[in-house]
Amino acid sequence: MARQNGISIEDMLKLDVMKSSSLIAGFRGARNTISRVNIMADPDILEWTAEGEFLLTTAYSFKQDNIDAQIELIKECASKKLAGIGIKISPYIETLSSEVLDLANDLSFPIIDIHSSIPLSDIMMSTFKEIFNKQALLLERIEKVHERLMGAMLEGNGLEDLAQIVQENIKNPVILHLSFSNEIIECVNGTNESYSSELTKEVKEFYESNNTKNRLKKLIEDKVLINGKYIKRMIMPIVLRDHIYGHLFTWGTDMPLGGFDLAIIESASTTIALSILQELSVKEVEIRYRSEFFEDLISIDSKRKKKALDRARFFNLQIEDYYVIEVMSFKHKNESNETDTLIDYIQDFINPVVHTIEELMQYLNLRGIVSTKANGVQILLSFQDKKQTSDRLKDFNKKIVECISNKCDNLDVKIGVGRTYKGLDNVDKSFQDAVRTVRIGKIITYKEIVTFDELGIFKILSQDSLVDELEDFYNSTLKPLVDYDKKKSTELVKTLDVYFKNNGNLTRISEQLFTHYNTVLYRITRISEITGMDLEDPNHRLNLEIAIKIKELLGK
Repeated sequence: MARQNGISIEDMLKLDVMKSSSLIAGFRGARNTISRVNIMADPDILEWTAEGEFLLTTAYSFKQDNIDAQIELIKECASKKLAGIGIKISPYIETLSSEVLDLANDLSFPIIDIHSSIPLSDIMMSTFKEIFNKQALLLERIEKVHERLMGAMLEGNGLEDLAQIVQENIKNPVILHLSFSNEIIECVNGTNESYSSELTKEVKEFYESNNTKNRLKKLIEDKVLINGKYIKRMIMPIVLRDHIYGHLFTWGTDMPLGGFDLAIIESASTTIALSILQELSVKEVEIRYRSEFFEDLISIDSKRKKKALDRARFFNLQIEDYYVIEVMSFKHKNESNETDTLIDYIQDFINPVVHTIEELMQYLNLRGIVSTKANGVQILLSFQDKKQTSDRLKDFNKKIVECISNKCDNLDVKIGVGRTYKGLDNVDKSFQDAVRTVRIGKIITYKEIVTFDELGIFKILSQDSLVDELEDFYNSTLKPLVDYDKKKSTELVKTLDVYFKNNGNLTRISEQLFTHYNTVLYRITRISEITGMDLEDPNHRLNLEIAIKIKELLGK
């Protein structure tokens, strides 16, 4: 939607040069904005006109033209969204036809009857001068508002003050929504109460998953139906590091939205982005300090570990308490977007996630620290009584997933929970558990939260010292079947996997694979022939089932 700066038709009529002129049609368009003025000597000029122009002409040609041509002229001017037209009617004709005037009224297209004594060039010059003066005044006002916004940011007054400054100047309701922290700041003082709940509803609907507008990195101008009336709406994205961190909303419920309002929300969006960057930078320093402590704490270097234990009191951690570590891993749901830009995107979301986790820990009265590493988060939790850990961890993790799902709907989150150990000097063991759990959990389950005890046999298979043994075991059991599938384009490994998942029930296997019972029977026979193992033999069956688990673990 184009936006013009200038003066209104009403303002133009107040000029000294227009004292003897009058608006004779299109009265509802009296507030149309005039951005420039043009003199029409030839109707073909309409091909080069732009939205917001005001045309000046005489009725000289109207004597030759018929009414149909005049009607067509008004229709074309209105369709091009011109501000209006000024016609020197006398002395060329007595008056415009009622058909032309009625059409202008229907289209809300202003027609001004210009007095015969006024030169069109004088009107053009006076109007341009007024437009220039208004724009100069507008720039001065915008500069003052910009200075207020920057001053508020530099003084650390917070985003609430920035949003309030915007509302004070545009005199319309303002809502700031920060998607990275899910924070909503409403400045709707003085707005009709019947609108307030509707505006909040509008913001919520804007972020519906199927709404592609919320991903646009440019101003959105549209009209929305609120309480039975169509209201103009402006939405300005808050863009930082080429990613959208939220939106600044305003609606023309109290005053018409114009060029001044656009300039204000543009300036505010930039200032808000700088404020967010400032806030993220401070948090990054705090998180980095905690992360360095955490890295020292889990280090195999005895000096680094002792250094961390000596500093533990600064983080309110007691040496003899029980400790458990959780590792959170983030991954974008769109596999095709694994780029450096996407990694920055994930990292930008990690700090707000850390803040959310810390707030949750405070709410649940949990002691510990939260740190970051690469594209993940590490949580160290402290308990005085080991019996309390299980239930409190379940409640904590459930709430974490709920909070993060609301903030990062484009990210998959996996949480690995280590075992609980007594003593702060043993947290490296819980950390190793958690790392193995989150790594293997991605392979063996779709669950968002996986504890070390849930790994089953993978607790043994996932040990780093067994990698060579696992490779040998896989090569001597399942690899011949994998190679056969690749060479013959068959699905024997898949059939074997489904066989174990259905406890060897051939009927259920055939249903799940959408394959005839006899075909499944044939495949089972081929599996035994190729691997040299009999699925009726419990030991052979166990070896093949473990081999499939090893295949998943090794990423074969």
